[in-house]
Formats: sequence, C-alpha cells, structure tokens
Amino acid sequence: MKADELARLAELGVATIYEASGREGLLDLPLIQLLAASRAAGPARTVLCGQDDNLMVHAAIERIQPGEVLVLAMPEPRPVALVGELLATQVKVRGAAAILIDAAVRDAEELQKLGLPIWARFIRAKGASKTVLGETDVPVVMGGTRIAPGDIVVLDADGAVCIQGGRAGDVLTAAEARCERETRLREKLMAGAMSYDLHGLREYVEMNRRKQDAC
Repeated sequence: MKADELARLAELGVATIYEASGREGLLDLPLIQLLAASRAAGPARTVLCGQDDNLMVHAAIERIQPGEVLVLAMPEPRPVALVGELLATQVKVRGAAAILIDAAVRDAEELQKLGLPIWARFIRAKGASKTVLGETDVPVVMGGTRIAPGDIVVLDADGAVCIQGGRAGDVLTAAEARCERETRLREKLMAGAMSYDLHGLREYVEMNRRKQDAC
C-alpha cells in the first residue's frame, strides 16, 4: 500500500476504519497511547516474544522497514516491559511508524520525548529477560484479533484495528464513503437536526412502544 494511502487510513482513524471494514479487526484490549494525539498506520512487523522476555525484539529490529508498525506479543500478556527508551530509539532510527505492545513499556517520560508513536497495554518498570527464544514474522493474536505479517495496523486515541489480508484498498474506499456520509450528517446536526429523527430511531421506538402497549 502506498505511503499516502497509509497516511489517509491514519487520518480517517480507528473507529471509521473498524466500521467501514464491516466491524472486523478491532483489537479489543486496553491500550495506553504514550504520545498524545498521535496516529499511525502501516504494515505489521510481528514478533511473538518468549514469555516475559524481549530477546526477539532485539533480533527483529534489524528487519524493520520504514513505515512498518512493530507489533509485539507474548503467549500471555503480562505487565513486563518489552521496550524501554534504548530499544525504542533503535526502532525509531529504523524508520518504523509506531510500536504496538501487548505487554508493558518503561521509561515512559523518555519515550514521550522520543516522539515515536507507541501503544502499550501497561506501563511498568519490571524488565524482561533476554534468554527465551521466540519467533519473528509470524501471526500473533492480540485483543482477540489475528495479526499476520504485512497486515495493516491503524492506531489512534481510540485504540487499534487490523485490516487483514488484501482488504486495505477496499476498506479505504469504504472508509472514504463513510467519512463523506458523516460530513453531510454533521452539517445537518449543526443546523439543528437530531440523529433521533435522521436515523429513524423515533419511529422505531414509538412502533415498539405501541407493540408493548398492545400486549
């Protein structure tokens, strides 16, 4: 996918992409956005670390290509820091778009100053070991969603969503159409209209109330 298309996915945002994709690919887990107001979208560079271990993060960094999202998972998510300032500095130098971690980070203030968009499940000082072999460039499951290498990951203040397989172009088209519809709807709302009427919700509620009253 082209850089401008990835930038547009990031601009459209997680909620719009999730809805436009048919409500697929949402990473249903709590995420801390370390860099306020940051957004990112890029192909996943996946790492399945050994439990409570970041050996494979060190190994994966040299494989990162510019614009990728480094996706780090463990067999069981735990509040153990897989990334701190020094690892994140290397990831930034490699040109990654962001890091997504289903575990912890530490050096939080330094990471914020670094300026690399990072999302993590926890912030904890407890460090990882460097002795357990994991795997790089393999599918991982995060928040109930499977992320394969090269899948497009979109991140913002709402969390993260994964566009799987070759769907990114179609999802982008659908997201643009949804954005246009919402723009027109917003204009009506600003003019005083109510979504209760525009979406036919008033009619739905009143119809069901009449059915209840008839019982």
